[in-house]
Amino acid sequence: DPGEPADDRPLDESIGIKVRQYIRSLGETLPRDLHTRVIALVERPLIEAVLERTAGNQLRAAEALGINRNTLRKRITDLGIDIPKERG
Repeated sequence: DPGEPADDRPLDESIGIKVRQYIRSLGETLPRDLHTRVIALVERPLIEAVLERTAGNQLRAAEALGINRNTLRKRITDLGIDIPKERG
């Protein structure tokens, strides 16, 4: 994708590296909501990418993500994601 750095690593390896870096950056005391924080950091770009791929079609995006459309809408709202316009 233009504008994104090339990385030949498998996705899980790249995520593992970034998660370890993030955890190291937090210092000695880890927050009690670490799971929630990290999931939100991963969930947002995932939802944005799928919405982009589906041209903003939330039903298709929800199907691709394996979640209910209402759940997707709630996550979009909670995460403050801008929805791309459907191409027509």
